[in-house]
Amino acid sequence: MSKKIFISILLMMLAVNYSTDAQNTVKQRPIIQTKYTADPAPLVYNDTVFLYTSHDEDDAMGFKMEDWLLYSSTDMVNWTEHGVVASLENFDWVPYNNGAWAVQCIERNGKFYLYCPMPGGVGIGVLVADSPYGPFKDPLGKPLIQNSDHDIDPTILIDDDGQAYMYWGNPKVYYVKLNEDMISYSGEIIQEPTTPKNYQEGPWVWKRNGNYYMAYASTCCPEGIGYAMSNSPTGPWEYKGMIVDDTELSRGNHPGIIEYKGKSYCFGHSYDLLKKTTPKFYERRSVDMDEMVYNPDGTIQNRPYWSVEGPEQVEPLNPFRRVEAETMAWSEGVKTRFETEWEGDFDWNRGAKIADRLFVTAINHGDYIKVSGVDFSDGAESIEVSVSPIYGGKIEIHADKIDGPVIAEVDVNTEREEGIWSTFTAPVSDIKGVHDLYFVFRGEKDLFYFDWWEFTPSTASEN
Repeated sequence: MSKKIFISILLMMLAVNYSTDAQNTVKQRPIIQTKYTADPAPLVYNDTVFLYTSHDEDDAMGFKMEDWLLYSSTDMVNWTEHGVVASLENFDWVPYNNGAWAVQCIERNGKFYLYCPMPGGVGIGVLVADSPYGPFKDPLGKPLIQNSDHDIDPTILIDDDGQAYMYWGNPKVYYVKLNEDMISYSGEIIQEPTTPKNYQEGPWVWKRNGNYYMAYASTCCPEGIGYAMSNSPTGPWEYKGMIVDDTELSRGNHPGIIEYKGKSYCFGHSYDLLKKTTPKFYERRSVDMDEMVYNPDGTIQNRPYWSVEGPEQVEPLNPFRRVEAETMAWSEGVKTRFETEWEGDFDWNRGAKIADRLFVTAINHGDYIKVSGVDFSDGAESIEVSVSPIYGGKIEIHADKIDGPVIAEVDVNTEREEGIWSTFTAPVSDIKGVHDLYFVFRGEKDLFYFDWWEFTPSTASEN
């Protein structure tokens, strides 16, 4: 039995509770709120951060993980959901439907490789796609790695000479040299003889300025994020300290490290979102992220925990293009849903056009979505939204604060047929420059589904 499973069962048996005082003092803001996410695996590609995560189901008590999700951002504050990117159903040889643990995706030669661990000795599989969005397919029909009962948490490094390495393991670190095709390996699987100090699991390996780094879930339990350094991709690894301290707020952890637009970022996870709704402990985690700072000697500055304010936004959001409603910096109350549905009228001879759609659901009175750093430049004339009315209601769009000035109010009435996607428009009052937006929903319950929004620039700004 892996340590993750043992700890989860033990905590449930002991009915671990967090105190009400601790719950009420939680102010951290995980970057995803509409679903429970964990094991962040960020990938930088084409000026975009693609964030692959594992997914704790809403009713999970222990680990209940069936698929992997994908989010993206170009500003490190607003994140757009893309839904399920892969699942255990992609692997015909996996004997269960609960065990979609920590993955990592990496690009090479225009292909995207998603390395997926199957706990319990089943092995590590690999999926391949032509796009970071998928679809991903299993090229092997069997595990890439089947070494021990602890083949979990794979991470990939492609060194400057082109040699790729995969590392993984709990409670020891293993590595192997991958071939250029990224779906086979050469040589033996090596158990790292110098497992870094306080190593638990979840390695993440990268190279910067000639130094090799391995971050990992450190100490237990709780787990923070520690790291070690080496002058070689195969070690030995020298422990350097903690990137994020271990704390009762985090329990487990899993790092993901990237550089993006001149800054470095560390991702991990916590139970902060869960603790906003209950003092009880369940395996329902949420991804956190903050800027990471290097010292002149290459070591990494420590932070006690994820900050409340999070990182700075690196560029403003353009409102004069279609923005998916599931693009958010923060939200309260709402969820998201993916559906494959008919578009337009059904024709018995030709059928109907089938469309995939991801949209915001569970919208009730007082719920809201925050979008940060929206650049209106010289002004906006109107806003258009795509919604599917249920009981109907209003969308109030506030500037800068949830109770800030209302710049537009969209009346979503039910005169149009329920279940049909429609667009509604409203004029926009005077607004210029960069502002945070709050889409605040008013009505009773089950107001509507929300798909996308777009502002029209003012005539003056077009001239």
